[in-house]
Amino acid sequence: MNTTTEKISILIADDHTLIRQAWYIVLNSDSRFKVVAQCSSGEEAIEKAKQVNPDVIIMDINLPGISGFEATKMLTVSSPGSKILAASQHAQAAYVSSMLEAGARGYITKGSEIDEMCTAILEIHKGRKYICREIKNKLAEELLYGGDKEDKKEKKLSQREKVVVDFIRKGISSKEMAESLHISKKTVEVHRYNILRKLNLKNSPALVNYINENPTMLWR
Repeated sequence: MNTTTEKISILIADDHTLIRQAWYIVLNSDSRFKVVAQCSSGEEAIEKAKQVNPDVIIMDINLPGISGFEATKMLTVSSPGSKILAASQHAQAAYVSSMLEAGARGYITKGSEIDEMCTAILEIHKGRKYICREIKNKLAEELLYGGDKEDKKEKKLSQREKVVVDFIRKGISSKEMAESLHISKKTVEVHRYNILRKLNLKNSPALVNYINENPTMLWR
């Protein structure tokens, strides 16, 4: 049996209370782990990590405010001693690569079993990287049968179009975009039209929904 001082300290960052509470109960019932903090946003994760200095941070990707991607990048600077394990409902390769590029050491889906989560925590705590079985199986299928269609669509976007997408995500008007980018409002509208065409979307509300459902498109 491990003593308290030998337990791996864990911070859970997820905006779903039920998930946080379930992970808290399960992980604390294991003598190897101790959950030292919980939070529901990226901003809170950054602040609490500074306070408790956890060994491992379990990071959801779709957090309100600062996303899990942004929080991970910031935590690699503000709390470099903490290893980050991404936990997400998304199994697409783009999410995995984006989180690893941001600084995460491992990635599991919320469909993973608790034993695999424990294995992932132990592996990244040892300084290794860990990708769950579901992701590995999906990557193998994509290699055999072709890549993700959504990834292919988004790769068609230019860097300027991705900037416009980011402005749209933040609720910035075409006029404000034009002023910020030093281009005409008409040029902005052309960019918006091309973005909708490339992503096969009908209008701006559909684009906003697409961005919210596919946050990694701005990281590729």
